[in-house]
Amino acid sequence: MTPYRLLRPLLFGLPPKRAHGLALSALRVAGRVLPARVPSDDPVSLMGLRFPNRVGLAAGFDKNGIAVNGAGVLGAGFIEVGTVTPLPQAGHERPRVFRFPEARALVNRSGFPNEGADACARRLRRHRRYDGLVGLSIGKNAATPLERATDDYVACLRAVHEVADFVVINISSPNTAQLRELHGRERLEPLLTAMLAERARLLAGSTRALPLALKLSPDLDGATVDDVARVLLQAPMDGVVATNTTVSREGAPRAQGLAGGLSGAPLHESAICVVRRLRRSLGPAFPVIGCGGILSPDDALAFRTAGADLVQVYTGLIYAGPRLIRDCVSRLAASPPISSRE
Repeated sequence: MTPYRLLRPLLFGLPPKRAHGLALSALRVAGRVLPARVPSDDPVSLMGLRFPNRVGLAAGFDKNGIAVNGAGVLGAGFIEVGTVTPLPQAGHERPRVFRFPEARALVNRSGFPNEGADACARRLRRHRRYDGLVGLSIGKNAATPLERATDDYVACLRAVHEVADFVVINISSPNTAQLRELHGRERLEPLLTAMLAERARLLAGSTRALPLALKLSPDLDGATVDDVARVLLQAPMDGVVATNTTVSREGAPRAQGLAGGLSGAPLHESAICVVRRLRRSLGPAFPVIGCGGILSPDDALAFRTAGADLVQVYTGLIYAGPRLIRDCVSRLAASPPISSRE
């Protein structure tokens, strides 16, 4: 039995947010005092960047960038910090995270609680020593009307562009009212156009790459996925993250009637389906990051087979433990090259 299997009952005896806070604090300390060699057995060049390996930490794990250096201790090749918003916000009323161990799932209705994009950027500028890649997930404040959402995303990009290796535009959280309406072409095209124009302005005269990726919902129908893919290619964007949490409760019946986004094992198949459809629509070269229900190395490999270039984990760490990342890195590095896409 692994040490984490012994520790997990104690952590599960605590409220989820408290257990997560303890884990994040431990990782923060570990990142300060332990040497961290990020595994680079399977490096990949993607979006103009070199990722040490194909496995990263998903957004939501470290909302404010306080434990980025600990990502190296876990073996992650990259970490996506956030989601951050222009202004600090408290998020929804607690409790807002719920465990369903029998389904190996979580439901969260956090609502982007964070200290604000500027505070996160200052912290990363002062304290980062992690040698993997750091992405910043950005969103809009809950109080910002949907018609002004682009203003919030542009403001976040301005705040984080100097400290981020890449930026993820999060339009897919189910916990911010109306946010998912940004998947529609009439809203998505002007948003992405504005973001690309702002990036060009911020990086004028520089040779630095700052890739922009879009994070999608797993609850889109096939036609909408195809339409979003066309927008991504036309923009053109640098990558896509698939997927966020789901409002479906299939596979987690005890979560029925509970507001929020479901993550963990029940999300796996729907996220895989979105990745597979994106790969068909986007072609073989467009960068795809797969996320959703990775609780084992086999789950990570399934995303690669479906068309993901990189994968991200979060809920899997809660159920499988911190060794999950290095086990996934090893499994993907040992797997045959993906020579064709479904």
